[in-house]
Amino acid sequence: MPVIEVTKLHKRYGDLVAVDDVSFAVEAGEIFGVVGPNGAGKTTTVECVVGLRVPDGGGVSVLGLDPRRDAARLRQRVGVQLQESQLPDRLRVAEALQLYASFYRDPADPAGLIDKLGLGDKRNTAYKNLSGGQKQRLSIAMALVGNPKIAILDELTTGLDPQARRDTWGLIEQVRASGVTIVLVTHFMEEAERLCDRVAVIDRGRVVALDSPAGLVSTVVPEQRVRFRPSAPVDDRLLTDLPEVTAVHRTASQVVVTGTGDVLHAVTSVLARNQIIAADLRLEQSTLDDAFVELTGHRPAD
Repeated sequence: MPVIEVTKLHKRYGDLVAVDDVSFAVEAGEIFGVVGPNGAGKTTTVECVVGLRVPDGGGVSVLGLDPRRDAARLRQRVGVQLQESQLPDRLRVAEALQLYASFYRDPADPAGLIDKLGLGDKRNTAYKNLSGGQKQRLSIAMALVGNPKIAILDELTTGLDPQARRDTWGLIEQVRASGVTIVLVTHFMEEAERLCDRVAVIDRGRVVALDSPAGLVSTVVPEQRVRFRPSAPVDDRLLTDLPEVTAVHRTASQVVVTGTGDVLHAVTSVLARNQIIAADLRLEQSTLDDAFVELTGHRPAD
């Protein structure tokens, strides 16, 4: 049984339809991604899921409970890290976790959580003196201090430098390994591809695709690119006659072959038969970013 079920969810603000018949289910133990451009309806969707907004239509079930009718019970079982959060500047890390732990009947040990999330040497540091990455670690800790079954994390790594972002990814994988189901809202395709078991792509308030990252890429952008520098001139027809090849392009010194299936083997085999060496050979796979552009018509951050 899914731990989250969203059925034909609808939410509007005046004449603006923010969420338009969105449906998906989240299985226990997975990292489920909700991706889309800014303004696509991602945050509104998850705010309806956790009961922060009242939908105009459709249904939401979380752990078999209604987010509105059973709000008090769900708050004890669902941890949330919102897109924008702020604490008092002078509140210390340990104080913040102890305060949040007091809201729950069976909280995690704040001191242990601080150590687990790499904030042990910052436990007495004021919030205003934390780095961006440390503030995100504290946000994760506050979402987990209630020992939740589900953690919903909205734009977790926005504003972080690349190293802090990757450190945060490692933390998320640790959290999932502890048995927590995670809903991750992001517009970073690399993040979704690295972390998520399945991804719902939302555009203009609708789910336009739902699959594993690899499934989305293979379905939407099945082509691959083989890039190399030939040791001798190559007739384009030598490559375009291959059934795996769909196009051949040239740069100043390189040949770029686009194709499907085992295009790498097909290209290297025909080159070998013609005694042509492929120097600087590189296979470029399509990514979730490429699939996103195909599905929505624009870049993830637009």
